[in-house]
Amino acid sequence: MSDLGTKNRMTIVFMGGVLVVLGLLTSCSHKNSHWVPGYVEGEFVYVASPLAGRLDSLYVERGQQVKAGDPFFALENTSEKSARDEAERRLAQAKANLEDVKKGKRPSEMESIEAQLKQAQAVLVLSEKELTRQEELFRSSLIAEQDLERGRSRRDQDHNRVVQLEADLKTAQLGSRIDQIQAAENEVGILKAALVQAEWNLSQKRQTAPETGLVFDVLYRQGEWVAAGRPVVALLPPQNIKVRAFVPETQVGRIHPGDSLRIAVDGSPKLLIGKVSFISPQAEYTPPVIYSKNSRDKLVFMIEVVFDPKTSAGLHPGQPVDVQLKF
Repeated sequence: MSDLGTKNRMTIVFMGGVLVVLGLLTSCSHKNSHWVPGYVEGEFVYVASPLAGRLDSLYVERGQQVKAGDPFFALENTSEKSARDEAERRLAQAKANLEDVKKGKRPSEMESIEAQLKQAQAVLVLSEKELTRQEELFRSSLIAEQDLERGRSRRDQDHNRVVQLEADLKTAQLGSRIDQIQAAENEVGILKAALVQAEWNLSQKRQTAPETGLVFDVLYRQGEWVAAGRPVVALLPPQNIKVRAFVPETQVGRIHPGDSLRIAVDGSPKLLIGKVSFISPQAEYTPPVIYSKNSRDKLVFMIEVVFDPKTSAGLHPGQPVDVQLKF
């Protein structure tokens, strides 16, 4: 075989190999243009008490799955319990006082007023008889006018005493005045509100899981002092797990909220299906201020993809993923 023929065949083989490599590179580039990198993000629910106290009981540990309502922790509550008990005692006393002012006088007090009235009525009868006798004596000129006037004055005093006791008896039967009853009712309302506040303070010393999820972290240990508002447990509900990816400016216009996307997770042969829930309105990375055609492809926009809770429960925050932008 001539050297020329051999060279021609080698040239053909070489060119063919180059074309194959270029084809593979083009194919890979075309495939990779539809995939963008991303990572799993978790939005934690930090459970805290609005009141300070020593951590007396801790019912969960890191990595534990919990359901809504499961106990998380309890802080020392001696002062709150005492305040609640005091509020209950004061409210009971105010209610008893309200019932008392709504009633009339006690039976023994009523009997005393009635007895005084009967006595005053009897005295009035005698003073009227005495006045009648003195009037007859005065007409017979047996007594002076001054004696007659004294008799009339005594009769009037006895009559006024009877009128006073009759009024006292009527008032005792009616009970307290309207303004006194209103004041007692207002006091009961104020103390009811104080009891509600005391019970709320006591309840806040114990915290439960607000929803189902994973106990991602426990930030305090039993016996430690927890400041007011400081989270003790970090909870990760499955619906709070999402994927964040960064889409080139040239492709973000083809993605819309609600679109379904495939997610590839390292180590898992199965692609996950999620839906776009958010597209950032501004670029996550900006090159120079003046954009040119050559610099636009450097712009990327963050998107967020969410899943059903069963799917997201298998993902872990920080886990790298790849997102397919086109099916």
